[in-house]
Amino acid sequence: MAHLNIEIKAKSNNQAKIKKILKSKNADFKGVDHQLDTYFKINFGRLKLREGKIENYLIYYQRKNKKGPKQSDVVLFKPDPKSSLKEILTKALGVLTVVDKKREIYFIDNVKFHIDEVKNLGTFIEIEAIDTDGTMGKDQLLEQCRSFLDLFEISQKDLISVSYSDLLLKKH
Repeated sequence: MAHLNIEIKAKSNNQAKIKKILKSKNADFKGVDHQLDTYFKINFGRLKLREGKIENYLIYYQRKNKKGPKQSDVVLFKPDPKSSLKEILTKALGVLTVVDKKREIYFIDNVKFHIDEVKNLGTFIEIEAIDTDGTMGKDQLLEQCRSFLDLFEISQKDLISVSYSDLLLKKH
């Protein structure tokens, strides 16, 4: 399943305020997920296997490293969590790094919010405006992201251009 995301990631020390705003907007709370994202060594884009109680996907994506709202072209595959997929990918490609996080997941219509606590990195907010069927388009998704950036009062200095995997690799 391929779709278009416009997304932002930002360092966040005001998780309680963001949760309060989401609640006031009647966001659909999906729950708290402990997720392990295993990133594999590939030549182009990023490939990760997400293992959680709520979300389990093999995710391939391409995204430029830039601050602020950015396009991410995503392909998702939902494997059986009991399959040998992780073992196959680990042996065939090798592991680049593993991101261990606690993630609160919310939705308002097509916009997904992640309130993350990432082991060895800290606390973050992610906003993903998602077009699963090509009916919304990039401009509308960008506008959705920007409006939530403003609503949450996320400053430009807190925006992050790279993935959690890049931050972890840089740290080590």
